[in-house]
Formats: sequence, C-alpha cells, structure tokens
Amino acid sequence: MNIFRHLAWVGVALAGAFLAGCQPPPSVGYQGYIEGEFVYVAAPLGGALAELAVVRGEAVQPGQRLFELERQAEVAAQSQAEKNLTQARAQLEDLSKGKRPTEIAALTAQLEQAQASLKLAADQLTRRVQLSESAVVSKEELDAARAQKDAGQGLVDQLQAELATARLGGREDAIRGAQAAVAAQQAALDKARWAVEQKQQFAPTNAMVYDTLYRAGEFVAAGNPVVALLPPGNLKVRFFVPQDQLAQIKVGGTVLARADGAARPFTATVNYIAPQAEYTPPVIYSRETRANLVFMIEAGFSAADAAELRPGQPVDVTLK
Repeated sequence: MNIFRHLAWVGVALAGAFLAGCQPPPSVGYQGYIEGEFVYVAAPLGGALAELAVVRGEAVQPGQRLFELERQAEVAAQSQAEKNLTQARAQLEDLSKGKRPTEIAALTAQLEQAQASLKLAADQLTRRVQLSESAVVSKEELDAARAQKDAGQGLVDQLQAELATARLGGREDAIRGAQAAVAAQQAALDKARWAVEQKQQFAPTNAMVYDTLYRAGEFVAAGNPVVALLPPGNLKVRFFVPQDQLAQIKVGGTVLARADGAARPFTATVNYIAPQAEYTPPVIYSRETRANLVFMIEAGFSAADAAELRPGQPVDVTLK
C-alpha cells in the first residue's frame, strides 16, 4: 500500500509540473513614472505683467490668450512709425507727380506769350528783308530784327524745355531715394507692429496650464517663461529595463502602464530607447539594486489616456 501511495503522490507531482509548464510565463514588470514635456510660453520682449489670463489647472484651446505685458511704449512707437511712413509716401508721390498744376499752367502761359512774340519778330524780320532790297531799311535795322527774332526763338525753346521738365517730375535718383525711404519706414512699422503683438502670448495648442510663474504687476525679463503648459501628447512613461532584457523591447512596440488606484492599465507606444546604459534609475521608484545596468525607455500615450495621468506618478510597466 505504501508503494501505491508513493506512486500516486509521484503522479500528482508530475501532473502539477506538467500543468505548470503549460501556463504562459509571467509577464515581466518594470518600475517607472510619468514624465511631462512642458511648453514654456514666454515673450521675446520684457515688461511688467499687465494681465495673467489663465490659472493653474485650466484647460486652454489653441489661440487662447495666456497673458499680456504692458505695451504703452510699443504702441507709441507703432503710431510714430505709421506717421513716418505716411510722410515718406507723400514725398514719393510729390516727386512722381512733378510740379503742381498751377506752376505748369504758368509755364504754359509764358510759352504762349513767347511764341506770340517770336511770331511778331519773325513778321518784322520778313518786312525788313523786303524793304532792305529797295534800300529803304539800313543794314543795322535788318541785323537788329534778325537778333530780335533769334532771341524770341531762344526764349521759346527754353520755356518748352522747362515745361517738359516740370511734367516729368523728380529726377530718377531722387525718386529711387524716396522709394528706399518708403521701404525703410514700412520695415520700421512692421517691426513696431511685431513688438506690440509680442506683448500678448497665446496658447499654441490644446493643453493644461501646469503652472504660472509670475503674478500681475511683476516685471518679466525678455525670454522668461510666464506660463508652463502641458499638452496631452507630451505625457510619457519613463521606465528602466535591465540590459539582459533589452532585446524584448523595440521602438514602436506597446507596453501597459498601471498606476496605483487606476481602474485599468494604460497602453503606451515605445518611442525612445536610450543608446547608452546607466546604473540604477535615479528615482525613488526603483526596486532594483544599485549594481544593475539598465537602459531608459520612453513610451507615449494617446491623448485620452494622457488626460488621466499626471507627471511624477509612479507606474508599473509590463510588456503587452
């Protein structure tokens, strides 16, 4: 009986071992934590914080105003630039038009008067030439008539040239200079408008206001962030894998991250594997010994899953 009883126990043990071998191997788990890549919104110009339009924890939409710095000086500079541009355009237009209509009319009248005088001098010269043939007019009188006619012709030519010049407008080099002045004033106005616009900053994407770094009335130096945003797509899980298990994980693969108290695990896609190993994850969530050689892995969440997670939250990661 003892022999049969012993054989029975051996059979039970073998069956248990067989069933245990048929079970899938337990999933390998890793310790990790949630990491956020923040978007720090700053203005390229400095100034006192006139208005902080958001609060911590608020959800913002693309284009929503976040804050505004005082901008009286920039608005005044924009107004001055607009006036300078108007003046430069007026000067260019004046050069392009030539002389005023009344000045051209005066030159036209002088030309008509000179042409009438020339006709009269020409008629007198013709009569004196005829009289000189019969010796009625002396040679001196004939020469004087010719001189008067030539003088009249010269005056007509001069006035015609002046009238043509008056209708042409400014010289080409003067016009090019005026055009360059208009372009320079336009650039100054664009810069002034940009400065005014930069004193207000808006949300670049859907995000949560993670932190506000200044209060209204405080001076903000140029380039210093005022609001820290956390877009949902910028949340990721960071965990560390021993080097002997690194071959199990590939970029594009999926892992499951389970947070304490969460009703379900969250799926994440591996998007980064550290190219260099390090010793012991430098966070308190590691349960491994300090002698372990590990690689850092990062995986991103969908926007829906990211909304339920927070930076710094510890998670257990398993391969999917």
